[in-house]
Amino acid sequence: MALGGCSINLGSLTPSSGTEEPVRFNSAMSVASLSEAVKNNPNDPVAYNKRGTALVQAGKTDEALADFDKAIGLDPNYGAAYANRGLIYRQTRRLDLAMADFERAIALDANHAPAYLGRGLVYKARHQAAKALEDFDKAVALAPDNSEAYYNRGLLHQDEKQYQSAIDDFTAATGLVPQQAEPLLARAQSYLALDKPREAANDLDEAVQAEPQNAQAWITRGLAYERLGDKTKAAGCYGRAINLRPRDEAARTGFARVGGKPGQSYDTF
Repeated sequence: MALGGCSINLGSLTPSSGTEEPVRFNSAMSVASLSEAVKNNPNDPVAYNKRGTALVQAGKTDEALADFDKAIGLDPNYGAAYANRGLIYRQTRRLDLAMADFERAIALDANHAPAYLGRGLVYKARHQAAKALEDFDKAVALAPDNSEAYYNRGLLHQDEKQYQSAIDDFTAATGLVPQQAEPLLARAQSYLALDKPREAANDLDEAVQAEPQNAQAWITRGLAYERLGDKTKAAGCYGRAINLRPRDEAARTGFARVGGKPGQSYDTF
């Protein structure tokens, strides 16, 4: 099982409702109520940006894009709207358009942390690790509570086999977003690369409880317990992964390697 550079991604950029800080909407800030605000203020770019933010979180990408376009049309110097539109372009693999929007947002506000994170993710997708690292460093410096910046910087360190630096960043991300599988899984992979299966197993115990449908977490947990000599628990983990991804070669090979028998029940905890 390859450990260098796991491919998981911690969610996505959090859209910003204003010019600087990201916002997470609760149920009271529904698309319907924000649509009412747009209706009452049809020339207010902030209203469109806020609704676009809610639409992104609701998974309505095309409608969100239209709102960000409208916000920018009303105010061509609205940095947060450029950053938010860049988010959609990045998620839909239109990287040139995403880069242009993130750079425009940074030009308008050199302290806009989400734009640095977004541009860093574009650089990372383009395999420009050095530039991505610079942007993640900047995002962390501007917003020390940004878990996504720590997480993605950790992935870069992991790619470069700088495992302790990766662990430090994943630890920071986990502290900010506890009980999320992705940073726990990533940190466990770095622990395994440093031959620390017990620390990895502890992280993976939490990861599979946080996200029981995460097949990669079960596979990696199986490997950790296999290295600890607990073949029964390892077989249970590989078996769970096979149930989730029946054709996964790593899961099937691991299951066979630890003596797993099809049809037999195994305890996983």
